[in-house]
Amino acid sequence: MKVLLSLIFILPVSSLAMSRALNTAATGMAAQEMNVNAISNNIANVNTIGYKKQRAEFESLMYETVTEAGAKSSHNSRYSTGVQIGSGSKVSGIRREFSPGSPQITNRPFDMMINGDGFFGVVMPNGEIRFTRDGSFSPNAQGTLVTKQGYTVVPTITIPPGISNFNIGQNGTVEVIYPNQVEPQNIGQIPIFTFINPVGLKATGQNLYQPTMSSGEPVQQTPGDNGSGLIAQGTLETSNVSVMNEMQNLIKAQRAYEMNSKVMQISDQMLQTVNTIR
Repeated sequence: MKVLLSLIFILPVSSLAMSRALNTAATGMAAQEMNVNAISNNIANVNTIGYKKQRAEFESLMYETVTEAGAKSSHNSRYSTGVQIGSGSKVSGIRREFSPGSPQITNRPFDMMINGDGFFGVVMPNGEIRFTRDGSFSPNAQGTLVTKQGYTVVPTITIPPGISNFNIGQNGTVEVIYPNQVEPQNIGQIPIFTFINPVGLKATGQNLYQPTMSSGEPVQQTPGDNGSGLIAQGTLETSNVSVMNEMQNLIKAQRAYEMNSKVMQISDQMLQTVNTIR
């Protein structure tokens, strides 16, 4: 009779524990899947100009408190540690790291790199201003400085025909020189846009970012002022992705995924063992 009563109480508890382990391992596998997605996107964009790598960040899920730390263990003693059972983990955010990429010298007069913090502004077809670290610009058929997609750089810089030289200063000053002319002519100035929290920017593809409530409003500044970066002409900023580091992170994520998968297999086997007890 005592054996039967023990089985009646043990079986449901054991089944519940195994089911919890299965669910916990499943959350770990889902989290590592998102981690691998972020890593694969970094590797895919290793040659994308101005790309900033992403990093998955994790947090633990809710805990079930079985025994509260400090609860009474007897009439005159208390537990020094409690018993809490976790329910797994999840990806709490995918952070974009705005560390600088390496300069790539192109010697093209229309290529620009921001040496420091900030973004170039570009005007979308609907009039909205978006922001980019990709400074591979070119003049269109009308002489207007545009991105690869044809979006106009802020402000509108129109390069006059027949010039012999095109120069951009570190402070964004755009100057041209005509043939048989000594003094350069100023045709505009390219500003730098900064954000209080650039990590909060929303990536929209095409190397562009969109402000959000988290990033704050863009602040237009002269390059070099208030901590904003300087402009380097004839240079592009390469991706800040390190293939070696990404491969290391990929191996770690793969091992973590495999271990969570193994936990699911073992939990399933233990659950089968419990269910076979008669």
